Amino acid sequence: MNDERDVWVREVGTRDGLQSIATVFPTAAKLDWIRLEAAAGVPEIEVGSFVPPKLLPQMADSAEVVRGAKAIAGLRVAALVPNLRGAENAFAAGADQLNYVVSVSEAHSQANVRKSVAQALDEFAAIMEYRRNHPEYAHVRVASGLATAFGCTIAGPVDPADVVRAAERLVELGADELAVADTVGYGNPAQCRRIFAAVLDVAGDIPVGAHFHDTRGLGLANVDAALEVGVRRFDASLAGLGGCPYAPGASGNIVTEDLVFMLEAMGLRTGIDLDGLLAARELMARHLDGEPTHGAFVTAGAPKGFVAASRAA
Repeated sequence: MNDERDVWVREVGTRDGLQSIATVFPTAAKLDWIRLEAAAGVPEIEVGSFVPPKLLPQMADSAEVVRGAKAIAGLRVAALVPNLRGAENAFAAGADQLNYVVSVSEAHSQANVRKSVAQALDEFAAIMEYRRNHPEYAHVRVASGLATAFGCTIAGPVDPADVVRAAERLVELGADELAVADTVGYGNPAQCRRIFAAVLDVAGDIPVGAHFHDTRGLGLANVDAALEVGVRRFDASLAGLGGCPYAPGASGNIVTEDLVFMLEAMGLRTGIDLDGLLAARELMARHLDGEPTHGAFVTAGAPKGFVAASRAA
């Protein structure tokens, strides 16, 4: 595969996907999945979440998974952290990037982390202060996602001005990356263009990514809209696993293999091999206990004569 990438795709199935299903994946199987995706060219994988195991037993082995994934050359190993305590554990485990989520919706913030939006932002400030006070972790990137940025199943519409204010505060606090998330699949392309343009404007040189769910079938259309205004980082989940256990009605993330196919067909290099993704999907599916999987590319395959942009001369 070509090492140059036009678009950065981060796999979140090993976190966002597995946290939402009843199946508890064996640690060895998670690491096999991660190795196959890394071999396919996926540059970054969110491998786990440092939440209390009693809340999400699927994530109880996250420290072990981070350590195992760190042995894979060239892979950026990311982990979600819900608070300072989780961040401390993720730093200690050796994660390359910590992803902290701020829910723009007050109702979702209370349901998800039992904090107001202001308190969640203060918690992010505490994480950044911890990194400043521990120079051994200075190389670790700390990013923040803006959850429910397009709407909330608990509270309904979310004011775009609230999204921009939260983004501005995260920039002030020193976030290394922002991700705008359609946590419950409420977004549409026109809305995406408006919100991402506004966030990109306040982010300046800080990378801005997108995290879409395909709840109403608009996930890839929203990717295209975000591409139009300059977004070049996208989260996706193998076979479309995923959803937020604290957001009623949320369903799966956009499908990694469908996203990669679309981008490559558009002439945008992801550096990811589609056959390699399908091999990872096959392994993953063997360990699912009746959980539904999604995707069009796995069924239809590539069109006759298709050449991925990453394989083009």
